[in-house]
Amino acid sequence: MGAVCSCIAGVFQSIGACLRGIVNAIGSVIMAIVNGVVSLCDIIITCLTCGYCGRRKGTRTTRRSRI
Repeated sequence: MGAVCSCIAGVFQSIGACLRGIVNAIGSVIMAIVNGVVSLCDIIITCLTCGYCGRRKGTRTTRRSRI
């Protein structure tokens, strides 16, 4: 009788681990989506506030007068 109870307990532990894995995967997907939206908003705000939009740093050309 103890083997049957042990087997049933193992089945329930396996089901619980599977459900925890599914919930963890769903949470990870939601976090990835939210992080993507936040990054996109950050890029848009950065572009609108300081004008940095597609330009690389250090590519400014300075013209010196020969006089």
